[in-house]
Amino acid sequence: MPELEHVGKRFKELREQSGLTQGQIAGYLKVDQSYISKCEKGERQFSVDILEKAGSLFGCPIDYFMNPEVQYSPMPVALRASGIAADDLETIAAINKLALNLRHMEGLLEEVKP
Repeated sequence: MPELEHVGKRFKELREQSGLTQGQIAGYLKVDQSYISKCEKGERQFSVDILEKAGSLFGCPIDYFMNPEVQYSPMPVALRASGIAADDLETIAAINKLALNLRHMEGLLEEVKP
């Protein structure tokens, strides 16, 4: 089982790199902001559902949160909005999920090339 601190640290890094607050993430994930805070500090454990939804938003596989050996290349996203709402994050997550699936399929194609 992954260490709580590792999972929380990676989550926090991705959140901060995305320029999002705990409150914005909490709204998107439909949880209380204090839950995000405690999980980022390693005081609580994120549920798998939460990590899957966060992975879609951040554009990373769920394994990235749990396995220190897993690396990934962030997908750049340009936003032009003064305030990002939970609905906006839902849209970003859907786009990132498609991009992750495309990356995975491209990787599979590379493996089968002669």
